[in-house]
Amino acid sequence: MKKLVLLFLFTSTIIHSQTKNQSFGISFSGFVKTDIFYDSRQSVTIREGHFLLYPQNENLDINTNDINDKSSFNILSIQSRVNAKITGPEVVAAKPSAVLEGEFFGTSDADINGFRLRHAFVKLDWEKTSLLVGQTWHPMFIVEMFPGVVSFNTGAPFQPFSRNPQVRFTHSIKKIKFIAVAASQRDFTSNGPEGFSSVYLRNSVVPNLNAQLQYTGDNIFGGAGIDYKLITPKISTTKKVKTDESLSSLSFTGYAKLNIDPVTIKLQGVYGSNMADHLMLGGYAVKSADTLSGIEEYTALNCLSVWGEISVGKDIEYAVFAGYTKNLGANDNINGPYYGRGINIEKVFRISPRVQFNFGSLRISTEIEYTSAGYGTPNNLNKGKIENSKDFTNLRILGAIYYFF
Repeated sequence: MKKLVLLFLFTSTIIHSQTKNQSFGISFSGFVKTDIFYDSRQSVTIREGHFLLYPQNENLDINTNDINDKSSFNILSIQSRVNAKITGPEVVAAKPSAVLEGEFFGTSDADINGFRLRHAFVKLDWEKTSLLVGQTWHPMFIVEMFPGVVSFNTGAPFQPFSRNPQVRFTHSIKKIKFIAVAASQRDFTSNGPEGFSSVYLRNSVVPNLNAQLQYTGDNIFGGAGIDYKLITPKISTTKKVKTDESLSSLSFTGYAKLNIDPVTIKLQGVYGSNMADHLMLGGYAVKSADTLSGIEEYTALNCLSVWGEISVGKDIEYAVFAGYTKNLGANDNINGPYYGRGINIEKVFRISPRVQFNFGSLRISTEIEYTSAGYGTPNNLNKGKIENSKDFTNLRILGAIYYFF
C-alpha cells in the first residue's frame, strides 16, 4: 500500500512539473433564442412546427375540403443552446481542444424541451494536419458557408443537414485542404423496415465515407466532395431466412462562397442518392423479392438540389435565400415498398427574404419563407418517377430574438 502511495505521489509530481507552465481552459458561449411563427398551411415539420421542411399534401374530407388547408401559430424557445470549448496542454506535439454543445430541442416531439447533444468532439491540431474524433456536422454540411436563414431548418431540404459521430482527418497544403471522414449515424438516420434507425448502417459494417477538396482564397471559398454509404435494411426475411443484401449509394456536392464586402454570395449543388438521413428528398425502394426466400434487392432514390443566398450588410443585414430540389426517381423499376422521405414529392421550391438587426449581443430577425411542394404518384414501372403532381404552398412569417453570450 505504501508503495502505491509513493508511486502515485511520484507520478503526480512528474505530471505537475510537466504542466505547471501550461494551463487548461474552458470558455462558454451560446445564445438564448425565441421564435414566433405563423404558417398558412399544415406542413411536414419537426418539434411542434419549429423545424419546417415542406407543406403537407392534400387531405380531402368527405365534403372534398382539404383538411391540411389550415393555418397555425406557435412560440418556442427550444433552440436556445450552450457551447463549451476546452483547451489544454500540448500533447503528442499537437494543440488539443474539445467542444461540448447542447440545446433544448429534444430528440423527439415527445422529448421537446429536453436537453440533447449537438456536438461533442476532441480535436488535435498540428501545423498542417488535424484529427477530429467525436460528433459534429456531417462533412456535406459546409460549416464555412451554410445558409444564414432565421428558420431553424437552415436550408433543409435543399442542403444536407446532419450531425454524425465521426473520425475526420484534415491536411492543408497552402490554400488547399483535403478532408477524409468515416462516420456513423445517431440523431439523423436512414429509413427502413424498422423505421428511421441507425441499425441499417451499423449492420453494413462499413462507415459512411466522405472525401473533399477545399480551396480558400482572399475573397473566395469553394470545394467539392463525394460521399459513399452502404446500408443493410434486413438481416432476416419474412420467411425467416438470413440475408445480408445491401444497398450502396454515391452522392456528390460542389459549393462556393464569394465575399465582396459588404456582399456575400453562397451557392451549393448536390446530386444525392439515398439522402433521407440528411433531411433531403429520397431514400430507396425494393426492386425485387424472391418469392421463396423473401430476400429483397434494393434500388436508390436520387435527387438533385441547388440553393443560393445573397446577403448585404452587418449591423442591418438584408438577405434572400432560394432553393430548389427535384426527385429524379430510382436507378431501377420498383416492385416493393419505399423507404425514405418525401417519396411522393416531385419537387420543392423555396424563397425566403430576411432582415436582421444586430445590436451587439442582441439580434432581432424577421423572415418570410415561401415553400411550394409538388405532390404526385410514383410510377413503379418508370423507376419511381413522380407523375401528375399538384403544387401546395405554405407561407411562414417568422420573427426571432437572440441574445448571444
